[in-house]
Amino acid sequence: MLGVKNMWHVGLSPQWPLTILIIDEAHTYFREYKGSDANHQTAGRADGGERPPGGGPGQEGPQVGTLVILISQKTTGDAIPTFIRDVYPIGLSFAQKTVEAAVAALGEDIRNWPDASPVTLYDPVYVRVAVMATQGRPGYTRIRTPYVSDADTALVAEATSHLTADPDLCLDAFLSSTGHTTVPRPSLAK
Repeated sequence: MLGVKNMWHVGLSPQWPLTILIIDEAHTYFREYKGSDANHQTAGRADGGERPPGGGPGQEGPQVGTLVILISQKTTGDAIPTFIRDVYPIGLSFAQKTVEAAVAALGEDIRNWPDASPVTLYDPVYVRVAVMATQGRPGYTRIRTPYVSDADTALVAEATSHLTADPDLCLDAFLSSTGHTTVPRPSLAK
């Protein structure tokens, strides 16, 4: 619709803003059911008919201006299928009880950095401290997230509310500016 394969070639605009999709408790939505019978196959699909999304938005979202953030207390392969989890390039983990949980959240390489492991964060001095892995950077970084009171959260939300927009209104404005009436969808038929 923008005439380019990657939205960043033309940049953000009021008609095509950055969209941030946060999926909290992501393990609830992406559970993968094992088994080949019809009941298992249907149970593992988001709406009873399709495989749960996740890898697509994580991989393809940035090129259309969509940042997808998965939040979960459990990022093991049985909670969030690895075909989804492993396409997200940035990992962040607060305290973990086991090395296996740290590996699920941050990747296998965390085993090589035991001093940075989130299993060492079970102490009151590490409240709100997380370990972060970023693509293209060796090692891990500890970050401390600040405490923000409910009152301060409300103040920030109110002060920045003018920076948000209704996604449906943005899409409608974009469609009208391009002469389209609907979003073109690729055909899945072969």
